Amino acid sequence: MQKIQNYINGELVDPVEGEYIDNYEPATGQIYSQIPESKACDLELAVSAAETAQKDWAEMPAEERSNLLIRLADAIDAAGDELAKAEAIDNGKPITFAKHVDAYRSAANIRFFANAATQFASESHSMGSVGVNYTLRDPIGIVGCISPWNLPLYLFTWKIAPALATGNCVIAKPSEITPMTAYLFSKLCIQVGIPKGVLNILHGTGPSIGGPMVEHPKIKAISFTGGSATGKHIASVAAPLLKKTSLELGGKNPTLVFADCDFDTTVSEVARAAFSNQGQICLCGSRIYIERPIYDKFKTALVEKIEKLRIGDPLDDKTQHGALVSKPHMEKVLSYIELAQQEGGSVLCGGNQVEIEGRCKDGYFVAPTIIEGLPLNCRTNQEEIFGPVCTLQPFDTEEEVIKLANGTEYGLATSVWSNDIKRCHRLSKELDFGIVWLNTWLLRDLRTPFGGVKSSGMGREGGHEAMRFFTEPKNVCVKY
Repeated sequence: MQKIQNYINGELVDPVEGEYIDNYEPATGQIYSQIPESKACDLELAVSAAETAQKDWAEMPAEERSNLLIRLADAIDAAGDELAKAEAIDNGKPITFAKHVDAYRSAANIRFFANAATQFASESHSMGSVGVNYTLRDPIGIVGCISPWNLPLYLFTWKIAPALATGNCVIAKPSEITPMTAYLFSKLCIQVGIPKGVLNILHGTGPSIGGPMVEHPKIKAISFTGGSATGKHIASVAAPLLKKTSLELGGKNPTLVFADCDFDTTVSEVARAAFSNQGQICLCGSRIYIERPIYDKFKTALVEKIEKLRIGDPLDDKTQHGALVSKPHMEKVLSYIELAQQEGGSVLCGGNQVEIEGRCKDGYFVAPTIIEGLPLNCRTNQEEIFGPVCTLQPFDTEEEVIKLANGTEYGLATSVWSNDIKRCHRLSKELDFGIVWLNTWLLRDLRTPFGGVKSSGMGREGGHEAMRFFTEPKNVCVKY
């Protein structure tokens, strides 16, 4: 039985109290490794290591920090196949998805912010003949990064990269459900020579180590991605401590399909938006609104496409739809499908657990599910399911679909599908979301601000937004 280790002060170490929790492979339902159940005593070791390293790391020339991070990105690229396989085993996603999305973006995240470290600039404000103001942007110090299970290394690196690039030391907690690639990443950090204490990775549950991280007085900022309820709790703890927070939370994202869309392309992309990574992406479009003149045609084409998806072993290159991340999560998703039917919805396809022959016979597989006939105010359309479940509903006017789209507590992302460019821009202004995609979905530019409004989060990640979050501005005023 493989035992994962923490990464503290540049070394792989066992948890101080020697406690471990089981780690399951979603495709088989079997325990295949164990991870540390880290506690406050492990956190103190990590904080001490980060304190020792902070001054030298912050004062290291940006070009040197950048070169170290680029070496780390290169190491991720070189280990891409190993990382993708580990992600497929640990998370249940198809290995082809893990190669082309998770492994690729993990290296891209590190490389992007490595380059940003040498280009990050601050402002100056001339006062004419009187004087000048200029702004220094210094590292915060020790920061905490807490990442989720759906895109484990992808979102782990998305958080730590800008923090490291701007000269902070980081204490990071990956999800206890999908810890393996963060552990392998620790080894890559040792391999490329990341200085001791600059990055520390602690494994464990939210109560055992996540909570103590948020509360620790020497951790000056928290960047969290995860559920809205947990995010609200973190905010309530961090606010009295005057601790800086960035919260990227849940979504109940609408997809708006107009009759003048490019039909075949839109069907394919809407299917991808709904069911990529088994619907376990915070950006997935789970509420699909279709203009009435093409509703029946679009519904039929979408169902036909989804029913052709190949469900199977995540390690099979031909698999398109893998396992859900855990048994409790599978049970949650199935309970929402049952709830949808109780609320009056009709299941058009899927709606059931899938049994896979062979080694995956006990895995956590759920067929991609499409449901119609539900009103906006039902729980199925209001609550984040975070699985392979979407709902369909027709609409008649722009005004109606705007109200439908905006009609939940969430505001992370939306997509609009129409060849009327004026309409697209008009709706972009009216839709209450942090991200609006026009005739595309999940097309990312890492320079742009990323995040949501309402219960979907607070603050923005990406580009200069992330670099600013992980630095403190200081104004210097010079009188001539």
